[in-house]
Amino acid sequence: MEKNTIELTPGMAPLRSIAELPGPQGRPLFGNIRDIRAQPFHQVMERWGREYGPLYRFRIMRRTMLATADRDLIATMLRDRPDLIRRSTRSADMLNEVGTRGLFTAEGEEWRRQRKLVMRALTPEVIHNFFPTLTAMTERLRLRWERALAAGQPVDLLRDLKAYTLDVTIGLAMGQDINTLELEEHPLQRDIEFLFKLVAKRLTSPFAYWRVPVLRRAQDHEAIAASARIQQAIFGFIAEARKRIAQNPALRAKPSNMLEALIVARDEPDSGFSDAEVVGNAITMVFAGEDTTSNTMAWLIDFLADYPQAAARMSEEAQQVLGARAVLDDYHQLDQLKYVDAATREAMRLKPVAPFMAAETTQDVTLGDLAVPEGTVIFLLLRHASERDAEWSQPDQFLPERWLDGAHGPGDDPGRKVFPFGAGPRFCPGRYLAMAEIKMVMAMLARQFRLERVPGAAPARECFTFTMTPDVLPVRLVQS
Repeated sequence: MEKNTIELTPGMAPLRSIAELPGPQGRPLFGNIRDIRAQPFHQVMERWGREYGPLYRFRIMRRTMLATADRDLIATMLRDRPDLIRRSTRSADMLNEVGTRGLFTAEGEEWRRQRKLVMRALTPEVIHNFFPTLTAMTERLRLRWERALAAGQPVDLLRDLKAYTLDVTIGLAMGQDINTLELEEHPLQRDIEFLFKLVAKRLTSPFAYWRVPVLRRAQDHEAIAASARIQQAIFGFIAEARKRIAQNPALRAKPSNMLEALIVARDEPDSGFSDAEVVGNAITMVFAGEDTTSNTMAWLIDFLADYPQAAARMSEEAQQVLGARAVLDDYHQLDQLKYVDAATREAMRLKPVAPFMAAETTQDVTLGDLAVPEGTVIFLLLRHASERDAEWSQPDQFLPERWLDGAHGPGDDPGRKVFPFGAGPRFCPGRYLAMAEIKMVMAMLARQFRLERVPGAAPARECFTFTMTPDVLPVRLVQS
């Protein structure tokens, strides 16, 4: 393989300083805060990228930050995590504050140790053992939609997709069926949604006022209470899992869910893991797996409503693979849903749930020919990097065919043109589960229903609530 010509190197003599980079003019004290708050943060950074180029600077208060949409540079930085580049300490601290202290926020040797724990809990065998539950939950979603349509009631697709993915994630992560799909206001779902939105607000706050007790607002006190309730619930799930394992020792060899696998790994002699790390990674799984997967499906449905030919091709494939079945019940047939897979990748290219990532240098480095001091925050503009790729044909169009065999390789993007699950050593360990959920739901939907635009409804707008989510989903289901 040809070596990347862009390197991230410690200790080299710099050719340029950050001050020499182009970027938006900031105000004397606050920098570019007013610009950032004028519209969703990711859209502001992408607009600046179009104006100032693939590497630019901007300022929040007194702190100068970088942003890059250079695909090779992004790939290099993701490759060099966690040694020279880490997740921004600001993002990690905010997530840790709400109880997600685990693999997602760990760095360095701690990350390597946590990775071993989590990968033990997300093996293909664990997900295979969970597949009958995934099938049952997908069938529950289908029946909910059928009953609503039979009764002449509208289907809130966005809400139901979020509830479904939360049920699946908690089912796999903790062995619990909390059924938020049918329980309209589940307290655990409410707490998770609340914390998601609060973290998103805090990410664009100029300073961490909530860490000063006298400055805390009502929502900050509620965040503390919500985090405590989530942790209390998971400690209860751990106790139940330990009881199941004690009653059925075979689970130590073949755990049926992530929590059991984490407990088995934690209980091994000299494992070095604690219950706190089990809890942190269980919560991380829920946070990482709920919104990301449901939003990907929502954006895909939004595209299919506008591209009937793609929807028809997906329906044909679903009928061929599922036959008379309404829901896929054979784990091995997931790989046969090639067009569903391609359409999902195309939706992730155009509407990634993570349009950017905030990274930070762990020491003084040279980035190409740029001197970058330790602790510099660098925003990796993942979507904009794809937009700049001149290799795409009709880049603004939703064309799943570009991901099929013979178009751009075997459909797995070996050239790393997009980064929906990250890249390098910190490639998302939940990727397989996410793709399995999406394939299950989209095959069921394409087999049983049709999609139509809601007449006169405004198009979905991009909102940033830690992930990029549509504000509404103006699409309705019709029984096939």
